[in-house]
Amino acid sequence: MTEGLQLDLRQSSPIPLNAQISCAPGEVLALVGPSGSGKSTLLRSIAGLYRPHTGSIRCGGETWFDSARGIDKPTMHRRIGMVFQHFALFPHLSALHNVAEALRDYPEAERLERAQAWLERVHLHGLGERLPHRLSGGQQQRVAVARALAREPKVLLLDEPFSAVDRGTREALYGELTELREELRMPVLLVTHDLDEATLLADRMCILSAGTTLQADTTDRLLQAPASAEVARLLGMRNLFAGRLAGHSADHSLLAWGGQMLKVRAQPQLAVGQAVDWAMPTSGVLLMPLNERPGTALDNRVAVRIERLLPLGEQFRVSLSAGADRLYMNVPRHVAQRYGLAVGQAIDVRLRGETIHVMAVTAPG
Repeated sequence: MTEGLQLDLRQSSPIPLNAQISCAPGEVLALVGPSGSGKSTLLRSIAGLYRPHTGSIRCGGETWFDSARGIDKPTMHRRIGMVFQHFALFPHLSALHNVAEALRDYPEAERLERAQAWLERVHLHGLGERLPHRLSGGQQQRVAVARALAREPKVLLLDEPFSAVDRGTREALYGELTELREELRMPVLLVTHDLDEATLLADRMCILSAGTTLQADTTDRLLQAPASAEVARLLGMRNLFAGRLAGHSADHSLLAWGGQMLKVRAQPQLAVGQAVDWAMPTSGVLLMPLNERPGTALDNRVAVRIERLLPLGEQFRVSLSAGADRLYMNVPRHVAQRYGLAVGQAIDVRLRGETIHVMAVTAPG
């Protein structure tokens, strides 16, 4: 990681920070969390636009900030490329000259030649002389990306870069960013509120809350094993509940929930009687087979009532009441029709115990 980005920042005010981040060359790390969680503050700290009280920032083998050693390089001496939500282009300069502004270390003729090459790399051939107001939102964002990359940065910082464009344009930009990141071996930090966007673009996600890094891992591992109920909520996991460990056997544990016992993977690290949180993906809730075939050893049969059927293309999102709690599952449209699912209907579902993730309850603070 010596050539990537490493960050460790701490302060109690005015913006609380307790953040540790690492991002390897060629890796995209998405910073995910609610408004006020510190995502943009971390980007501004890396860029030298905000000075934290304590900690260090290292990138590309250089120390950009180290409070203990009195190092705080100004922005102009940090090789960063930054793309903002609203493009931040110079309105009076053409696309070509916007990109050329990032190349002031080169003679003018070479600046324009390099700027033109970057415009072509982001699929803007022939649009170099247009002013920003004569470009579409997607084209403006491509100019902003070209300008950021023209600096040959050691890190690329993307602050909600696609939120100001329509969905079709956004998806085209996703593809282009994916192409560019395969060519450019630099760490990329992406700030986004969109979990689907983070899942699509990022190698890993870092979950932030109140300036604190709660967990960083691949999307699959985060969804399979969130570190806490707070992480599960921030990941948008709908099936999140409280329970209690009721017992252990050789190959599974028992989880008391809503008056019933659920079989889950063995949890020897948890004491019997211990209060826990537990979560499972919607894919872990399945309809009982029509022919009543037995499932796996960790299947749990639960009686529920259908509260809502929400059509989403070829699927239904199904809301189920299970006593005082509410379960969610997704069902393909043709399966819902085959089973004759309807609001108010009482049915049995099975909860796949191998997908249930059990978490010890952590004390607040």
